[in-house]
Amino acid sequence: MASWAALSPSIVEYFEGEDSYRCGYCKNESGSRSNGMWAHSMTVQDYQDLIDRGWRRSGKYVYKPVMNQTCCPQYTIRCRPLQFQPSKSHKKVLKKMLKFLAKGEISKGNCEDEPMEPTMEESVAGDFALINKLDIQCDLKTLSDDLKETFESGEKKKGKSPKKEEPKELIQSQHIEEKLGSGEPSHPVKVHMAPKPGKGADLSKPPCRKAKEIRKERKRLKLMQQNPAGKLEGFQAQDEPPSLFPPKANKSNQPKSLEDLIFESLPENASHKLEFTRFLCSSPLEAENPPHGPDCGYGSFHQQYWLDGKIIAVGVIDILPYCVSSVYLYYDPDYSFLSLGVYSALREIGFTRQLHQKTSQLSYYYMGFYIHSCPKMKYKGQYRPSDLLCPETYVWVPIEQCLSLLENSKYCRFNQDPEAVDEGRSKEPDRLQVFHKKAILPYGVYKRQHKAAAEEAAVLQYARLVGQACAERMLLLRN
Repeated sequence: MASWAALSPSIVEYFEGEDSYRCGYCKNESGSRSNGMWAHSMTVQDYQDLIDRGWRRSGKYVYKPVMNQTCCPQYTIRCRPLQFQPSKSHKKVLKKMLKFLAKGEISKGNCEDEPMEPTMEESVAGDFALINKLDIQCDLKTLSDDLKETFESGEKKKGKSPKKEEPKELIQSQHIEEKLGSGEPSHPVKVHMAPKPGKGADLSKPPCRKAKEIRKERKRLKLMQQNPAGKLEGFQAQDEPPSLFPPKANKSNQPKSLEDLIFESLPENASHKLEFTRFLCSSPLEAENPPHGPDCGYGSFHQQYWLDGKIIAVGVIDILPYCVSSVYLYYDPDYSFLSLGVYSALREIGFTRQLHQKTSQLSYYYMGFYIHSCPKMKYKGQYRPSDLLCPETYVWVPIEQCLSLLENSKYCRFNQDPEAVDEGRSKEPDRLQVFHKKAILPYGVYKRQHKAAAEEAAVLQYARLVGQACAERMLLLRN
């Protein structure tokens, strides 16, 4: 798999120009504008660089909104999981799941639904309309046999045969809905707070104690009995009350981490069992498994959520060199009361932190697009700390600095340095790589050989949008 990935560069087919389509967010019939290309295959590094320039994939179609013209500008958003702390609403979702698993409790009451994204079909309807209009086939087999022969011949010369793993296919329930991103409709959990003084609290009774605190106290007393001098070596300074943990590890007064909330132990007689599985899925991304990468490798994966042996949700994610990118979530609407979109996003943030432990550069969680002008899409800004991508200079700016600008204008340049430019812009378009009739050659050579003046506008537009690095690595298919 690794050798095939090394010899198989990204192969894309760019669609010239821009067109207007129905917007899945504001429902404007002709307000959505984007550029697009079909990825016959793509390396994870190329896709990483593309999403850092505002691109995003929907299946094998990769598109980039025309930010200063589209009705609902879509800004790439990423969360910083290493500094992430769940908000109160996030904690409610996690506690709601724990209560359901442990005791079978289902939240009740008429509460406002959480934010929900439009369905995948709505949000990229215009892009699929373009695909249908051009009658593009969605499989690598549509390439000529010459394309595959070009790369396979390189393997044969080395006495190897390309390895190609067949992805396992997932049978979906007819009742599973498909959503784009990580926010689904659900009902907030009803939190039972301790009564405040003057509102029914019996102050003559001692405050209720959690079972976890009681267990800690019992263990502390047991240690003290084993050590009559009352000294717990390495734990506390003299004259301080004994504690089970050294000062740096004592988290009794600290908020619970995301891992504490997700992986809190359940009783042996828990009402439900939630399990997770992960495997490769069909995608234009070439699977790679380098020695210093994550154990699961890079590529596109299904994360399955199994409840008591029944699949209730499937999250599609891309694991890339620097991030985990959320693609979309399938979920069973019968379990929408569990806020599976929010829950899956929190799980994926935790998963990113887990991958970071081995692969230090993998430290971000990409949530797709943030649309400030769409109330249903603003919830992504609640995953803090997070950054938005400047649509002109492609640098990341903390979301707090962007919100005031977006209040005044749908389209904004977030980089406030007027001298700053796009450092990754196309500077030498003649070095762009072209694939034509079994040959890979620079665009400058192709242009001279084929007198392709009519194609130049489209090629230059493509180079400007993908940037110099991707233009030199990816192969632009020319007929």
